[in-house]
Amino acid sequence: MPVSKALPVQALYHFCDPEQFRFENTDELRDPEGVVGQHRALDALEFGAGIQSRGFNIFVLGPYGVGKKTVVRKFLEDKAQAAVVPPDWCHVHNFEDANKPRLLRLESGQGTACRRDLDRMIERLKSSVPAAFESEDYQARLQAIKQDFQKRQQESVKEIEDEAEEYDIALIQTASEMSFAPRSKGEVMEPEQFHSLPKADRETIEQQIEHLQERLQTVAGQFPKWRTEMQERVRELNEDTIRTCAAPVLEELTERYPDHAGLAAHARGISDDLVEHQALLARAADEEEGDLLAALDNLFARYKALVLVDNSEQQGAPVVYHDFPTHQHLIGRVEHKVRHGALVTDFSLIRPGALHRANGGYLILDAEKVLTQPFAWESLKRALYAREVRIESLEQMYSSVSTVSLEPEAMPLDIKVLLLGDRNIYYLLAEHDPEFAELFKVQADFEDDLPRGNSNDSAHARLVASIAQREGLLPLSRDAVARVIEHGSRLAEDSERMSAHAGRLADLLRESDYWARKDEQPLITPQAIQVTIDQQTYRARRVEEKMDREVARETVLLDIQGKAVGQVNGLTVMQLGSFAFGRPVRITATTRLGSGQLVDIEREVELGGPIHSKGVLILSGYLGAHYARDCSLSVNASLVFEQAYGEIDGDSASLAELCALLSDLSGVGLQQSLAITGAVNQKGQVQAIGGVNEKVEGFFKVCQLRGLNGKQGVIIPQSNVRDLMLDYRVREAVAAGQFHIYSVATVNQALSLLTGKRAGERRRDGSYPPSTVNGKVEATLVRYAKLKEDDGDE
Repeated sequence: MPVSKALPVQALYHFCDPEQFRFENTDELRDPEGVVGQHRALDALEFGAGIQSRGFNIFVLGPYGVGKKTVVRKFLEDKAQAAVVPPDWCHVHNFEDANKPRLLRLESGQGTACRRDLDRMIERLKSSVPAAFESEDYQARLQAIKQDFQKRQQESVKEIEDEAEEYDIALIQTASEMSFAPRSKGEVMEPEQFHSLPKADRETIEQQIEHLQERLQTVAGQFPKWRTEMQERVRELNEDTIRTCAAPVLEELTERYPDHAGLAAHARGISDDLVEHQALLARAADEEEGDLLAALDNLFARYKALVLVDNSEQQGAPVVYHDFPTHQHLIGRVEHKVRHGALVTDFSLIRPGALHRANGGYLILDAEKVLTQPFAWESLKRALYAREVRIESLEQMYSSVSTVSLEPEAMPLDIKVLLLGDRNIYYLLAEHDPEFAELFKVQADFEDDLPRGNSNDSAHARLVASIAQREGLLPLSRDAVARVIEHGSRLAEDSERMSAHAGRLADLLRESDYWARKDEQPLITPQAIQVTIDQQTYRARRVEEKMDREVARETVLLDIQGKAVGQVNGLTVMQLGSFAFGRPVRITATTRLGSGQLVDIEREVELGGPIHSKGVLILSGYLGAHYARDCSLSVNASLVFEQAYGEIDGDSASLAELCALLSDLSGVGLQQSLAITGAVNQKGQVQAIGGVNEKVEGFFKVCQLRGLNGKQGVIIPQSNVRDLMLDYRVREAVAAGQFHIYSVATVNQALSLLTGKRAGERRRDGSYPPSTVNGKVEATLVRYAKLKEDDGDE
C-alpha cells in the first residue's frame, strides 16, 4: 500500500483571484440582478404567491442570517405592486344587537371618506334635530295638540258643570280633585245650613250630587285615553319632525354611496334610532344638563364609523411583517374603558390585528415567535381554515364565567401567509401537526451556501457592493472582495462554496469599515478584512487562551513527539456561541483477554452522546470482521478521552480510537507528533467529519506553543480535503516544511502514517503478514481466542 504523502500548500486554501474582477473598487458596481444563488427558493416563492388555491401558504425555511426576511419582503413588495388594492373595512353600530357590530366593505379609500361623511352628518343632526323641536312650526303644532286635549277636557267638564248649575250645585275644582257642593242664593252652603234643610230636600240634593259624581267619574275615565291619544299625536309629531329634519342629511349619505346596501341600512337605522330616542332629543331642546348632554353625545357617537382597515394610501396589495404575533396582535382585540367604576366597551374600541391589515395581500411571520406565544398558532390556523378573521378575546373563549362582550362580525379572509423559520421547526411541525401540511403546502428552502466560480464570484461582488452602498460604508478594493469571498468559504467549511449568511457578511463589512476609517484608508482593503477576522477571534477566544496556558504549563497531558503504545492525539471542536475552536485531546486504549466487550468509558459515565457511542460500537464490528472471522473475539477493551470533563458527541474520533486499540493490541507505538481525526465504518473506510479547519488549527497552535520541529502534523479524511480553508499561519508553516497535513481514505493508510510501518493487507488465505501491524493484531487476538478456548476446556 502506498504511503500517503503530505498535502501541498496549494490544497490547503482556495484563493479567489482578484484579477477576474473588472473593477477597481465596488463603487463601480451596480446592485445584483435578483437574489444571488437562491433560485430554488425564489421559484417556490413565485409559485406560492401566484397560486390562489386554498392552503398554498408558504413556509420559508433556512438558517437564521441568510436574509430570508429581506429577500421575501423585497420579493413580495415587487409582486404586490401589480396587485389590486384591497378594500377598506369599517365597523358600525348594530341597531338590532349592540353587542354584534356590523362590518362594512368599501372600496379602497372610501373608508376614511365614509367616516368623515358620517362625522359631518352627525354634527348636522346633532344641531339640527334638537333645533327642530324649538322651531315655531313644531311649537305651534305641539301647542295645538295640547290645546285640543285641554279643550276636550274642558268641554266635558263644562257639560257637567252646566248640569250642576241646573240643580243649583257648584263644581269645585282644586289642584288634585273635583267635587260637588249644594248652593243657596249663589253661594255654597255651609254644612250646618245643609243639615238644617228638611230631610226630603237633603235626600234630593244627595241624589243629584251622586248622579253628577257618576258622570264626572265617567268623564274623568276618558282623560287617560285622551292623554294617550295626545301623547301618540305628540310622538307622531316628533317622529315626523325628526324624519323630516334627518331625511335630507341621510339622503346625502345614500346618494354619495348609491350602491352600498350596508350604508343604506345604517342610514335607516340612524333614522329609526333617532325616533326611538325622541324624548331625549326633545328634552335636549329645553334643558342643558350635564348628564343630558353626555347622553346625547353617547347617542350620536353610535352613528359613527370605525375604520378598521384603511387602504387609502396603499399601493398594490399590502405586505405586512409582524414581529410580535400574539393572539390579540394577530386577530385583533376589543378594548375597554372605565365608566363610573365599571368596564364598558363599544364598537369604537375594536382594534384590528395583523390578519386584518394584511387582508388581500401578504402576512410575514416568524414561525418560532408564533409557536411560542400562547394560543397564537391555533388562532392563526383557525383563521386560515375558516377563511375569516373573528375577533375573540381569550377570556371569552376559555373562561368558565360567562361575560358580556362584543362579538364583531367576522371579516372574510383572502391572504397569503409566509412563515419564516429554520428547518428543524419545519420538520417538527410537519411531523407532529397534521393540520400544518394542509395549510402550508409550499416550502421555499434557502441555501446555506452558494457555489464559487467566476460568474458566482462576480454576483457575490455585486452583493458586497450593494451592502456597502446601502450601509454607507467605504468601497472595497477588488482584493478585499476576493478576501471576503475566501472568508465566506471558510464559514461554509467548503473551499468550493461560500456561506450564504448575509448577516455575517454585513457585520464583516461594517467592522472592516471601522478599521479602515481608523487607519484613514480611502478603501476597505484585504488588510482591514483580516484585522476584522483577527479581532473577532481575539474578542471570543478567552476560553481558548486559558486552555492554551494549561497546555503550555503541561497541566494538560499531551505529547507532540516520540511514540507511545495505545495512545493517540485526537481532535475535537468546542463551540462557544458563534465561536468555534479546535482542541487536541489524548485518547488511550487498553486491551486484555475477555469476552469481546468494548467499554466506552465516556458512555459509562454518561459523558458520551449517542453518536459517539455509535462510533465506538462500530469498532467492535471492525475488529470482528478483520481479525476474528474464524474465531471468537476474546478481548476486552477500554477507551477514554483523557482529561475531558464535558460531554463528548460525534463520531469524528472513531478513527483515532481504532488506531489506539490496534496499537495496544499490536504493541506498535503511534507517532505522538501526529494528531488524527476522522470517522470510520465497519469496512475500514475513513469518512468525512465537521470542523476540519478548526481541528487542524487547534493542533497547530499547541505545536507552536511547545515548538514546531518539522515532524508534526494532522491526519484528516481524504473527503475533507476540499473543505480546507486554513489560516495563513498554518499555510506558512506547511510551506516552510514545519507542519504537515495528510489525507487518508482507509484505516490502513492512517496506521501506516502513525506507526511508520506497513499496516498489512490480507493475504489469499485470509491472514495478514506477521511482521505488519495488522499481522501483530491478528496474532494477539488469535492468542486470546486460544487462551479462552483452553480456559473453557479446563
